[in-house]
Amino acid sequence: MKQGSKEKYTDKQKRQAEHIEEGYKKRGVSKKTAEERAWATVNKQDGGGKKSGSGRKKSSSSK
Repeated sequence: MKQGSKEKYTDKQKRQAEHIEEGYKKRGVSKKTAEERAWATVNKQDGGGKKSGSGRKKSSSSK
């Protein structure tokens, strides 16, 4: 898989990025910048593409 490929993302993550990108475009941001910001937002929210295992996001305070 080449760098920048979106194959490892779920359908939901792809839809979220598309929706976020449209919002940036409506505000007058260029297509390329809007796409970059949208995927950065999805990565920030979900921690990247598909991950295996349930409960993978645990807070640092739980032990």
